[in-house]
Amino acid sequence: MMLDHHSALIYLMVLVSAADADMTDKELETIGENVRYLPIFDGFDVETLTDVTRDCNRALGDADGLDRILDAIRDALPEKLYETAYAVACDIAAADATASQEELRLLEMIRHKLGVDRLCAAAIERGARARHMRL
Repeated sequence: MMLDHHSALIYLMVLVSAADADMTDKELETIGENVRYLPIFDGFDVETLTDVTRDCNRALGDADGLDRILDAIRDALPEKLYETAYAVACDIAAADATASQEELRLLEMIRHKLGVDRLCAAAIERGARARHMRL
């Protein structure tokens, strides 16, 4: 499986959203907002977002799908984007105000797969929580 950096980041967000088998409207809305507004997605054709999401869900259903997708994501991203990738994943987990145990476990897997330092990960997680806080 070959991914470009845009698709790799979208796959990560979809994985986190699907981790608890409940892709909520808020999570899908956050994916769309990230793709539309984050500078890393400059040049991405937003019209293809649904296709990329569908491809990810299809690949996830394959044998060893999660492991293969995580490897493809790591291989598609330059190392300088690993923290960005972790940040967009955390945004999706934080979108619903409370992250499920499945989402937290997946974030841990992503952190290890990308080699994101624990201290940096904690800062990224806290930032995502702060950005998605509600009264």
